[in-house]
Amino acid sequence: MKISFRSTLQFFQNKLFSYIKQHKIRSLLLASALLYYIFCLPKNLFEENYATIIESREGKLLGGKIAPDGQWRFPERTKVPEKLREAILTYEDAHFYYHWGVNPISTLKALGRNLQRGRTVRGGSTITQQVIRLARKNPARSYTEKCIEAIWATRLEFRYSKEHILALYASHAPYGGNVVGVDMASWRYFGVPPEQLSWAEACTLAVLPNAPGLIYPGRNSTSLEKKRNFLLKKLLENKTIDATTYELSLTEPLPERPHELPNIAPHLVGRVAQKQAGKRVKTSIDYYLQERINQIVSKYYRHYKQFEVHNMCVLVANIQTRQVLAYIGNTPTDAAHQKDVNIIHRPRSTGSVLKPFLYAAMLDSGELLPQELVADVPTHIAGYSPENFENSYEGAVPADQALAKSLNIPFVLLLRQYGISRFYQQLQKLQLSSINRSPDHYGLSLVLGGAESTLWELCSAYASMGFDLQHFCEKGTYSSGAYQPLSYHLSPLDYGKEQKDKSHFSAGALYKTFQALTQVNRPSFDSAWRYYASSRKISWKTGTSFGNRDAWSIGLTDQYIVGVWVGNASGEGRPELTGVGTASPVMLEIFQLLPKGKWFDTPWEALTPIEVCAESGMLASDICPKKTTYVPNGKLQTSQCKYHKWVHLSLDRQWQVNTDCEELSHIHSESRFVLPPLMEWFYKKQHTSYTTLPPMRKDCLKGDKQNVLDFIYPKHGAILHLAKGFGGETQPIIARAAYTLPDKLFWYLDEDYLGETFHFHDMKLFLSPGEHSLKCIDPQGNEKTILIYMQE
Repeated sequence: MKISFRSTLQFFQNKLFSYIKQHKIRSLLLASALLYYIFCLPKNLFEENYATIIESREGKLLGGKIAPDGQWRFPERTKVPEKLREAILTYEDAHFYYHWGVNPISTLKALGRNLQRGRTVRGGSTITQQVIRLARKNPARSYTEKCIEAIWATRLEFRYSKEHILALYASHAPYGGNVVGVDMASWRYFGVPPEQLSWAEACTLAVLPNAPGLIYPGRNSTSLEKKRNFLLKKLLENKTIDATTYELSLTEPLPERPHELPNIAPHLVGRVAQKQAGKRVKTSIDYYLQERINQIVSKYYRHYKQFEVHNMCVLVANIQTRQVLAYIGNTPTDAAHQKDVNIIHRPRSTGSVLKPFLYAAMLDSGELLPQELVADVPTHIAGYSPENFENSYEGAVPADQALAKSLNIPFVLLLRQYGISRFYQQLQKLQLSSINRSPDHYGLSLVLGGAESTLWELCSAYASMGFDLQHFCEKGTYSSGAYQPLSYHLSPLDYGKEQKDKSHFSAGALYKTFQALTQVNRPSFDSAWRYYASSRKISWKTGTSFGNRDAWSIGLTDQYIVGVWVGNASGEGRPELTGVGTASPVMLEIFQLLPKGKWFDTPWEALTPIEVCAESGMLASDICPKKTTYVPNGKLQTSQCKYHKWVHLSLDRQWQVNTDCEELSHIHSESRFVLPPLMEWFYKKQHTSYTTLPPMRKDCLKGDKQNVLDFIYPKHGAILHLAKGFGGETQPIIARAAYTLPDKLFWYLDEDYLGETFHFHDMKLFLSPGEHSLKCIDPQGNEKTILIYMQE
């Protein structure tokens, strides 16, 4: 008889429904039991708060932050060290690798003994069962609870490997007080990581969870020693250790006084805890370098606090990997001086450390040549009167020397030429995110410390520039994308695909900038560095903020960058606080700890030779003495030398003449380097070889006036303020003029004659509130008039 598939399926379906109907209750119970067993374990066995732990690149502990519940509980480990594993298994569960979560023999023995005594005297729990008990928060002991633990334990064996279960036990076992897990116990009681425990120490930790309250180290030492020695005896008997190890282990002392957790990078711990709380984070920090720099910072802190400078922070990083090697957020000062503040990420006035960015930007755009003369004279711009740090002037100074000497006035003039908004955009590309107000808010003070940034941002910017230059020197290409910040993580950064075009500054501009920064004057103890073969070449920049509140020093080679800030977290200034005097000694000493390496190679492909004037550094004209220099590739937007001109002199070289007053055959013509009067007045003090042009012979003037006169102070449009002495008397304003001729000057205030000066052209002014005109005139009729304003 032919039977269809459909009829066969219907037959078995009816049989199944009939069986389920007959055994409905039994099936439901079995299904429920099976479902309970499958889903009895929570997804996360331990819903715990963990301490935040950071480690060095070598795996050494740098520090930690306690868990929010007040327990010192390290994040779960994945493996238990050999000695500790053998000690725990021998003491707690010798058959751990042979059962499925429950040891029936041990359970029956414990049950019989407990019934015989009428109370619980033996547990018989396996390590797996103890893990379950810890996960269930140690509920009251009962046979019901024991059954639940047994069921969960067998289920846990299906979920995890034996090694994982043992690691869970080691991570969550109680060790007395607020110490949880073998990691913290090992550090707390022995001052070493679990991997470095001796056999005696491992046995001590193995017996502690059995009764942590009873045998807390430092109390009940007899009981603790007895249990430890008992376990050592068992290890000897099962041939885990030999007799010599056993005898030596018996002589080891028990822990008496708890050890402090290592704390050599506390501010980095706090930083990590903000973003990765409860994690074990392996950082890029070099443990031994961090220790040494901590010592250096402590040494300088003890010295600087004598003149009430209490805070300092340091960053050291590898430029090529952008990984931080040392991170010191503050000095070991006290709470009154904000020792817990991480100053690395606190915005502070930048002082002069932004000047290299402007210099590189102008070189890159072709608007400045490396040795082009820039004015360094008293300057007044729309009510803003910048001054150099030393309150002195050089008249005119090559741009690279202005950067090396960190002169303020030349860079204010360069910023006005380049444009505040353009420079602001450059800073944004450098990821200086703390400079976040409008360009108009900062004005020309932007390049002199009018803005605030952090040591982290500044070091990231300098490191990115160094990386780009070194990358180009090695491969002839640039890294793609925006500049990236430093990182204290070990994971490598993605620099994007290589590209032929620059990502920000060209290699030529970077090289010339770093080359100028090698000439920064070092502190007196290291001023002769270039004469020693063992010295290292460093590009570095110092900065001192207004009021001596912040001292900076940032230096780099082709491999490393070191950044140092010194000051008071409160913002209180100190006269002794300068970048060169307080921050740079720390930076230079730290560089001595780093491999010497080398400085940057010359990126010849990114440089072009040009002819410049040997004296002005500008593009050479036909009448300039010439020299060849290398500048970044690109279109030059600078002008030809404006300081060389033809001058016509009498044959004795004593007078300027012209064909109106002298025969052509009696005129000597030559090319001369001539600066404007105000620049010349300061310049010739620094350059004894500079010769002033002789005056025009009187019979050659014919009403023409010479450019021989200018005011040094005050400048046109200056707003002055009345000053009073100790007796309340009004003090005069001292006006000063620059005059290139050896003659008299006549002074007038609001057309009233004040007097005459000869050689030294200073005049006292007693001004009433309001607007005044000030005029100087010489016997030849050359004159200069300015308007000034006096406020009460």
